[in-house]
Amino acid sequence: MQNKKVLFITQAAAIAALYVVLTLLANALGLANYAIQVRFSEALTILPFFTPAAIPGLFVGCIIANTLTGCMLLDTIFGSLATLVGALVTYYIAHGFKAPGNPDYYCTSMVKKWLCPIPPIVANVLVVPPVLIHVYHMEGTLPFFMLTVGIGEVISCFILGMILLHALEPRKEAIFQQQKA
Repeated sequence: MQNKKVLFITQAAAIAALYVVLTLLANALGLANYAIQVRFSEALTILPFFTPAAIPGLFVGCIIANTLTGCMLLDTIFGSLATLVGALVTYYIAHGFKAPGNPDYYCTSMVKKWLCPIPPIVANVLVVPPVLIHVYHMEGTLPFFMLTVGIGEVISCFILGMILLHALEPRKEAIFQQQKA
């Protein structure tokens, strides 16, 4: 049982560290903040498809990354909560989503894969634009920022995330192995 906890914490910590490093890289290239955000780290939001350790890993990684890139406190709080909600819903889709009207039928793996990037996109499109307007006092309308944030999230979560998901899937047992209880 102890080895399972250690593995979970190690995976979460590795995911958090990777999220921070990828965000710092995007920040160095001027892509991590502002109206259009293409954070390479957001591709990692598909990892709850493989492991529950991604949920705390993404959340803590986002808190650390936002702090290190100079985000304001409310941005760090709400942006990290959006990442947490996206990770939780992604995990639920991958591991507990049943087809409507038939509780015994689980959606196919292919459908789950293509649904996984959607929760972090939606969470960020709903949370980040009001933060840009009210916390950073950026000029622009809510629909404009929803569009720009959405574009960045689709690039990060959907395009890069699906590339990552398909690259990791053949190796998932080796990368995300779970210790036997």
